[in-house]
Amino acid sequence: MSLIVQKYGGSSVADAESIKRVAKRIVETRKAGNDVVVAVSAMGDTTDELMDLANEVTPIQAPRELDMLLSSGERISMALLAMAIKSLGHDARSFTGSQAGMITDSVHGAARIVDVTPVRLREALDEGAVVIVAGFQGFSRESRDITTLGRGGSDTTAVALAAALDADVCEIYTDVDGVFTSDPRVVKRAHKLDRITSEEMLELAGSGAKVLHIRAVEYARRHGVTLHVRSSFNNSEGTIVYDPERLPEGGAVEESVIAGVAVDLGQVKITVVGVPDVPGAAAKIFKIVARTNANVDMIVQNVSAAATGRTDISFTVPKSDGEKALTALSDAQEALGFESLQYDDQIGKLSLVGAAMRSAAGISARLFEALYEAGINIEMISTSEIRISVVTRADSVNDAARAVHTAFDLDGDDDAIVYAGTGR
Repeated sequence: MSLIVQKYGGSSVADAESIKRVAKRIVETRKAGNDVVVAVSAMGDTTDELMDLANEVTPIQAPRELDMLLSSGERISMALLAMAIKSLGHDARSFTGSQAGMITDSVHGAARIVDVTPVRLREALDEGAVVIVAGFQGFSRESRDITTLGRGGSDTTAVALAAALDADVCEIYTDVDGVFTSDPRVVKRAHKLDRITSEEMLELAGSGAKVLHIRAVEYARRHGVTLHVRSSFNNSEGTIVYDPERLPEGGAVEESVIAGVAVDLGQVKITVVGVPDVPGAAAKIFKIVARTNANVDMIVQNVSAAATGRTDISFTVPKSDGEKALTALSDAQEALGFESLQYDDQIGKLSLVGAAMRSAAGISARLFEALYEAGINIEMISTSEIRISVVTRADSVNDAARAVHTAFDLDGDDDAIVYAGTGR
C-alpha cells in the first residue's frame, strides 16, 4: 500500500460539481489500495473575494484578524470535500491546519512552517479514512494564533505533509495537464514536459511560472519529496519533478537544453540616480532596502560618469515591496547622497531555463537574436548557471516569450488546453 498526498487548487474545487468530480478521483485512488491525504485550497476566487470584503470594511486590516478571515476559505473546501467523499461510501475526515499539526512561526500572512506533527492524521489513516487538510494555514505555538502561509501556501502544505508522512509521491492537481515549456495562456503552442528536474522547476517558479509555488519546490527538494503535477480534469500522466540524484523509475535521462520560458509581470524597477561612485555606496543602499524585507531580484550598475563621479543603480523587487523600498530610500536620500529616484511599474521579466545550459554554447546569442528580430528592447540582464533573465516593457514581454519559445524549437504541434482558472 502506498501513501499518496494530493493537492487540489481553487480552480479544481471551484463549485459543487467540481468538488464531486475531485471526490470521485480521490475515491478511485483509495480503491486502488492507497492511503490518501489531501490538501485543498479555497474554492475558486474565494480568497480574493474575502480580501476584497476586508478592504471594503477597512483599508488597514489587523494581520491576526485577516488570517482568521482568509483561512476560512480552505475550511469550507475541506468540509465540503469530506462530505462528497462520504456520499460515495468512503470514510473521510477533515482537519484544519492546526488540527493537522502544521506548526508555523508567528508571522501573519507569510508564516513559515517550522514543524509538522501529524498525529491525528496518522490515527485517521490507520482507521482507513481519507484525510482532508485545509491548505494555506497553520498554528503558531508562540502566539497560539492561526496563521496563513501566503500565496501558494496550499502547495507548501501538501509538500510538508508528504515529507512528514514519508509519502511515496505528492500529486499537485491544477487546471493544466502538467508543467509546460511556457504558460499556455501566453504561449498557445507550449507543450507539456514529461519530466523536469527540481533545479529547473525551482528556477521557473522563481521566474514567474504559476504552476508550482517556489516555496513548495524548495521544500520538496530539501526533503526529497517527488512531485507529480497533474490535471484534475482528466487522467493525463502529467509531469514528474525529480531530483537528478534520486532518479525516477526509468533511470537516467539526458535533460533538454531548454526546459522552459517563464514570464513575470509582478515586479517593479527602482533606479537610484546619481549615486556617488565610492566604495560602500551600494552596500548602504541595499542595507536600507533590506530593512524593508523587500526581496531584490536583478541589479544593474552603470559605468560612472567621469565628469561627475556618479553612477546609477537599478534593481527590481516584487510589486508588493516596491512602495516601501522606495519610501525607505527617499527618507535616506540626504544620508546616501544620491540625486533622485525613478520608479517603473511597467516592466516584465522573461527567463530562459535549462539544466543543460551549463554545457551548451550559443544560448545567449540565440536568445538575444530572437528578441532583436521581434523588436524587443532589453533593459536589464541577469544570469545563473541554468537561467538567463531579461527585463523589458510589460506590454511586450508576452510577445518576447512567444518569439523566444519559437526560436528554441519549443513549440508543440497543437494549442495547449487550459481547463479553468489561472493555473494556481
